[in-house]
Order: sequence, then C-alpha cells, then structure tokens
Amino acid sequence: MRQLSLWGVAAFFNMKIVEANINDATIIRQIAEIVWPVAYIDILSKEQLAYMLQNFYGFEALKEQMLTKGHQFFIAKDLDNPIGFASVSKEGLGVFKLQKLYVLPDYQGKHVGNALLKSVMDYCALKEGKSLILNVNRHNKARFFYEKQGFKIIKEVDIAIGEGYFMNDFVMERNI
Repeated sequence: MRQLSLWGVAAFFNMKIVEANINDATIIRQIAEIVWPVAYIDILSKEQLAYMLQNFYGFEALKEQMLTKGHQFFIAKDLDNPIGFASVSKEGLGVFKLQKLYVLPDYQGKHVGNALLKSVMDYCALKEGKSLILNVNRHNKARFFYEKQGFKIIKEVDIAIGEGYFMNDFVMERNI
C-alpha cells in the first residue's frame, strides 16, 4: 500500500489515505456493512439493501472490480483504524467514474470524505483525467456533499440491477 498526500485537507486526527488491493476486501466489506444501513435506511428496502451489499461488496464482486474492471480503491485510516473508502475507474478518454465513497458515521463531517475525494482526483489527474462522474441515489443527502465539491447534475438514470431492483440515480460531473 502506498500512502497518499493529504495536501490541503484539514483534519484534527491522525488520518492517512492508502491505496487498497484485494487483501483489503474484508475491510471494505466491513465498512460498507456499517455505513449502508445508515445511509440507505429511508431509501432502500432491507431486501434491496442486502441484495446490493452482496452484489457490490461480496469478495467475488470486489475481486472482479479490482482485478478485472480496474477499480482503484482507497482506504482512509485514523491511525491504523479504517474509517472510510472510495473507488474510481476509468470510463473513457479523460473520463473517470467515482464508483464508491463511504465514511463511517462517527467520522462523517470531519473531512474524511473530502480527503478521499481529493485522493481520487489526484489519482485521476496523474492518469490524465479531465472529468470525474458519479452516480448518487436521487434521495441520498450525499448529493449535497458532491454539489459542495463542484459536481453538477447532468442527468437522471434508472438502472436495473437484478431481482426487480433499480438504482434511481442522478449522474453528476465535475472537471478534475
């Protein structure tokens, strides 16, 4: 794991961001299992939540994302304790997609999300990225975090994910 710079990010605890690999899949899954029920309690049914956690955060799913689809994951740590993660993938010439960004509830509002997003954007810039897109559930208050970070809504999408479930999202974009 390579530690990344937190240039320009104010934090009042000992935070660092590291690049993750398949050996960190369990940590990523554990954070998701804590964050998702809190983030989506008023948005998704318990059944859809369980379905999505398994399909997005099961070991085989994470392995495919990292090793086949080229998703780069980052883990935020307070000392050595994982407190959040993000992932990004290349979508096309100069276009990257923020696939995931989740922070443990106790650390939300403490610039961890900002630090993870900065690490993702630095990574994209090193790979000659020009824009960063993301999907966010239309009812997720995280949309307002992204708007504060300079993202703009460019469209709405309804994506079938199996078992009759859909992701009802805004697609947002900003320049890198």
